[in-house]
Amino acid sequence: MAGPVEQRGIDLVPPEKRYGSPKDLFFLWAGTTTNIYTVSYGALLVMLFGLSFMEAIIVIVIGNVLAFPILSLASLQGPTTGTTTMTITRASLGPNGARLSGGFAWLMLIGFEAGGLILIFYAAQSLLGLADIPVGGVSQILLIALLGLVQMLMPLFGHRLLMFAQKYATALFAVAFLVLAVLIVPQIQPGSGGQAEDGAGWAVMASAIGLVIVSGGLSWAPSGANFSRYLPTNTPGKRVAFWAGLGGFLPYVLLQTLGAGMATVAVGPEVDLTNPLAVPAVLPGAFAVPFLILVMVGLMVQNSTNLYSSGLNLQTVGISAPRWAIVVIDTIICVLIAIFAVTQSTFYELLQAFVASMSIWLAPWAAIYIVDWLLRRGKYDLAGLASERGGPYWGVAGVRIPGMTAFLGGMVVAALFANTGSFTGPITLAIAGGDAVNAPDLGIPAGLITAGIIYILFALAQRRAKTETLVPAIQN
Repeated sequence: MAGPVEQRGIDLVPPEKRYGSPKDLFFLWAGTTTNIYTVSYGALLVMLFGLSFMEAIIVIVIGNVLAFPILSLASLQGPTTGTTTMTITRASLGPNGARLSGGFAWLMLIGFEAGGLILIFYAAQSLLGLADIPVGGVSQILLIALLGLVQMLMPLFGHRLLMFAQKYATALFAVAFLVLAVLIVPQIQPGSGGQAEDGAGWAVMASAIGLVIVSGGLSWAPSGANFSRYLPTNTPGKRVAFWAGLGGFLPYVLLQTLGAGMATVAVGPEVDLTNPLAVPAVLPGAFAVPFLILVMVGLMVQNSTNLYSSGLNLQTVGISAPRWAIVVIDTIICVLIAIFAVTQSTFYELLQAFVASMSIWLAPWAAIYIVDWLLRRGKYDLAGLASERGGPYWGVAGVRIPGMTAFLGGMVVAALFANTGSFTGPITLAIAGGDAVNAPDLGIPAGLITAGIIYILFALAQRRAKTETLVPAIQN
């Protein structure tokens, strides 16, 4: 199924190399998202945002209903173009402009990969602890390095092995988390977790919804076409969108709800937030070993998907290295970050700050990418996408001014309205009356709307200028 190490990078997949069906995307995204990382997002809503269980469910449903259509729309271009999402971004930002968004996408996936590796390490450490094998100092570093090496292998063999592994991993994880739900659901305390007697305010709810959006469909969108590009050219777009979105939506809603429920059981001063497996510690002892093994396997599968896309994004930036070499480089960076992070602040607070900050560039990029696709009715110049110099998407010095203006403008406005936990924009701070703690995070809608409007206005201006140029020519 795997064959040799895959050499294909961001180059176009020729029609004769296409295979699979849209349903494969369901298993890919379901296998990628069915893990403890997704459960942690649900727990975070209760532990750090102070939502009640019912408030968390409302946030989870709304956030994911808004998020995963973005992944659906970002997967549609794969079969048509045969190339990656960030390569397609050249159509709106230009070859050099796409280097910026590709760099952001690479950094984002590096962060998620490192976070996943940290969770894998904690699970392995807990397993060894059950066997009375202490892990600390040099052995801690060696264990993280070994785990990083193991998770690096699958993305090296490429798309075929990833699709194969995700399909069977989905069934395994679904059964395991069903058992987990049976153990946890009877213990859920729906009335606990909320900090305010009259419920969470609109600002807290808005920030929580933003976190769900960016942690799910929005953050997966830059990888959408990376996997759908292998589908045959004539694959129906509606089926691509449906199966890709559903594959992420179902696990996120179910597992985040489970995580919120687990947090109501474990919430309290006795829960150590420096340990990301503190919430699952409420499980019966007999389930501890299989659960920890599940955590490790599930996160390695997810990180394999991230590593695969991360290498492709770095090629879009302009790094002229084989994809396998970039996967190795990414792994080394993740290992170094994980070694540093396990000795630092609380995992959940770091996770919240990191994920929330991603919305500042993700929201404007998603708006431009989707609007551009709509305006050109899904038609791209394939030779132009593959060209790194010249061509129809070159613009000015490799940058398309309308797209880059919309991108940077959207980022500025998103930052003004953002509240990442570590940074609060001046406008959202003013809305909250100077209270940074209770300021809403409105970066996603602000970035989406601003970037989308700017890009549309440029398109309308260009069409008007083209019409005014053609009319005199026809009259003459």
